[in-house]
Amino acid sequence: MITHNLWIVIFLLLLYLTITEESISITFYYIMRIIRFNYEKQKWWLLHNPRNPIVKYLIWRRSYKLAKEIKKQMEENQ
Repeated sequence: MITHNLWIVIFLLLLYLTITEESISITFYYIMRIIRFNYEKQKWWLLHNPRNPIVKYLIWRRSYKLAKEIKKQMEENQ
């Protein structure tokens, strides 16, 4: 119960400082942007990392389809 009250007091103090002080609100804004950027960076790397087996399979499948299309076009031209 005491820890809940402590967290509420900390949150309210930060909220008060953010509302009253412009520099703190700007700092808070930039920190939140940095956190969001790092989250997006990690998410992108997880979804596009070639060492990930699922991504590796998707790259292979896309390349295989492209190779089949190119082969089909070459056969039609000859």
